[in-house]
Amino acid sequence: MKLCRKLTLFCLFTGAIAVYAEESSYGISGNPGAVNSQVGTGKLGQWLHIPKSSGVRLGGVWVSDYNALVHGLAGVHHNRRWTGNSSFILDLSIDLQKAMGWKGALIGSEFLQFNGQSTNADAGVVQGYNSLPGHPPLDRSELYQLWILQKFWHNKLSVRIGKTVPTFHFNNVSKPVTTDNPAVSIPSVTGLIYTPIFVNPTMIGVLGGYYNSVYGVVATLAPTKEAYVNLGFFDGNLARGVQTGLTGPRFNGYYFSIAEMGYGWAKSKPGIAAVGGWYQSGKLKSDSQSQTGTGGVYAFGSQALWVKKSETTNQGNVSGFFQFGWNNSRTLPMNLFGGLGLTAFALVPHRPNDSFGMGMAWSRLNRFMFSRHSEFMFQTYYQGQLYKSTYFQPVLSYIPNPGAHPTKSNVVAITGRLIVLF
Repeated sequence: MKLCRKLTLFCLFTGAIAVYAEESSYGISGNPGAVNSQVGTGKLGQWLHIPKSSGVRLGGVWVSDYNALVHGLAGVHHNRRWTGNSSFILDLSIDLQKAMGWKGALIGSEFLQFNGQSTNADAGVVQGYNSLPGHPPLDRSELYQLWILQKFWHNKLSVRIGKTVPTFHFNNVSKPVTTDNPAVSIPSVTGLIYTPIFVNPTMIGVLGGYYNSVYGVVATLAPTKEAYVNLGFFDGNLARGVQTGLTGPRFNGYYFSIAEMGYGWAKSKPGIAAVGGWYQSGKLKSDSQSQTGTGGVYAFGSQALWVKKSETTNQGNVSGFFQFGWNNSRTLPMNLFGGLGLTAFALVPHRPNDSFGMGMAWSRLNRFMFSRHSEFMFQTYYQGQLYKSTYFQPVLSYIPNPGAHPTKSNVVAITGRLIVLF
C-alpha cells in the first residue's frame, strides 16, 4: 500500500496525540507534557469507570527528578548542589462526536502544577540541561490548556483555537513517526531531557511552550498524508517577559506568527523532515538593546537508521535526529543553534521496553548579553521501564562552557527522573 495508509495522520501532522502512551509502552519522551497536547494513557478514566462510548478521556502525567552538580558551580545559590523538580498535569478531553454528535470536533483542557528550583541557573547553563524548570515563579498552579479542535474536508484541514502549547505543533522533533509495522516504528524520537529538545534555543523567550502556554489559533493543512503545513498565530507577550501560562490573553500589539511545512516517509526506515519560519512583533528590549520585531527560521528531522528484521513489536531499532535554528535578534539569548542525537530502542536483552540515547546541543550566544561566544552541551540517558507506564531514567549532562558564567568550565550534572503516565 502507499505511504498514505502507513502514516498516522493525527499524530504526524499535528503532534496532537500521545500515540506511544496509548498503544506502545517503550520510547516515551523525557517530558511528555512538553510534546503532546493529550498526555498519559487515559487509564485514569478507566479506573473511574468512564465509558469510552461517552467520548470522555481522563489521564495525565507526573514527572519528578533530582539533580546533582557533581562538578562545576552553584550559580545563584552558593554551594547548592542538589535541586528537585515536580510537574503534574491532569488532562481531560471530550470527543464531541461521541458525546453529542458534533462531527470532527474535540475539546481539551489541562491543569498543571509545578514545584521546583532553579536547576539550570545554579549550573550557569543558558540552554537548559533540565527542561522541567523555566522562568519564575517556580511554584505555580495554572490552566495549562483549554482549546477546541475542529476538522474539515475529511480531516485534511484542522483548526485548534484556545489556550495551547505551540511547541506541540511547531519544531516538535520528538513527535512519533508511526507506521503500520510496529517493528520499524519510531516512538518518541528521543528521551533526552534538555530544553533544546522541546524548544529551539533561537526561539526561547518568544515561542510559547512548557510551561508557558499561550492563547491563539493553529491551522493544519494536509493535502496529502505525506505532507503537511502548520500555521499559527498567538499572543506574543512572552517576549515582554509575561508569564503567559498564568495569565489570560492580551491584545496589545505583541503577536507571534509561525509557519511550518514537513514531509514524512515510511517504508522500511521511517522518518520526517520539516522547515519553518517565525516573526515576533512589538518593541523588544533586553538590557541596553531594543528593536522593533524579530524573526528567524528553523529545521528538524528524524530518521530510522537501523532496524532489526522482524514483524513483531519492540524488536529494536536505532534512530537519529537533527535540529537547526537562526534568528536576527539583538534581544534574545541565542542567535544560532545546531543539535543532533541518536536513540536506541529495545536493544537490551530481556528489556524490550527500554531505550537509551545521547544528544548534543550547541548555541551561539547573543554577544550583547553574554561575554562567552557559545555554549555546548552533551547529554546521555538510559530510560528503563519499572512497571507498565512508569519509567525511571538516569541522565548525565556535561557542559564545558556554561554561558552564564564565562570564568567557569566543565559543569557535570547527574539527574534521576521518574515518569508516571496514567
